[in-house]
Amino acid sequence: MNYYVVIPTYNEEQFIELTLRSLVHQTVLPKKIVVVNDNSTDQTEAIVSRFCLDYSFIELVNTTSSALHLPGSKVIQAFQRGYETLDSEYDIMVKADADLIFPPNYFETILSHFESDPLVGMAGGFAYIEKNQEWILENLTDKDHIRGAFKAYRKETFLQIGGLKPAMGWDTVDELLCKFYQWKIVTDASLKVKHLKPTGANYNVLSRYKQGEAFYCLGYGFIITTIASLKLAVRKGKPLLFLDYLKGFWKAKRAHTPLLVTAEQARFIRAYRWQKMRAKLV
Repeated sequence: MNYYVVIPTYNEEQFIELTLRSLVHQTVLPKKIVVVNDNSTDQTEAIVSRFCLDYSFIELVNTTSSALHLPGSKVIQAFQRGYETLDSEYDIMVKADADLIFPPNYFETILSHFESDPLVGMAGGFAYIEKNQEWILENLTDKDHIRGAFKAYRKETFLQIGGLKPAMGWDTVDELLCKFYQWKIVTDASLKVKHLKPTGANYNVLSRYKQGEAFYCLGYGFIITTIASLKLAVRKGKPLLFLDYLKGFWKAKRAHTPLLVTAEQARFIRAYRWQKMRAKLV
């Protein structure tokens, strides 16, 4: 199976070389890697350009989006710019961040999941962060969720869900739509990806309301949003974020912000979320 990797980057001179080195040393190499340099002001472009000279399957695309680093929109706009440069000769589409170190067998293992079951629509490993000189699980999400930092999609799945949405919540809506279209999602605990930069480290202060807006745009409704907001705020160790998330939800509702899903998909999502919560209580 052929896999393409698209890496949105913005001022990643500290990490992008490590990420690319881990990719060019995979036991199964990608057919193409497209690095999208989104108006970086550091040495990101120069570092990627050197890799392009050494590896014919690596390409650099320069683009310019808003300088405001809000979660979701900037990174997915850059991803889309890279995706538009690719042909359709791929089996697996991968969106990756520029601050990761993949284990050498990462994509060999990922491809094996897709090859062994034609109903697998998405697959991924787990993110680990360094703390007190140890690499520990970055425990921000449930074990059945694939982090937005490294998403691998079967081509048919990627096209059916309509690609990636340029908004916060894109890496949740993609999985919910996979469920809606009855694709399987595989998370492999044996695949430990080193995440070199804390999640959300560069987000602007305005982004604190974006999570609540994302819950609204996913069609969660107020009760599910309240539960999800409390859970996420506690996981992040910042209980006051709970109020910011609820403010974001009501702000989006009053503004009649368009949903990321259809009415039918929103009903499915609410039912699925309630089902998962009931299963945990039982």
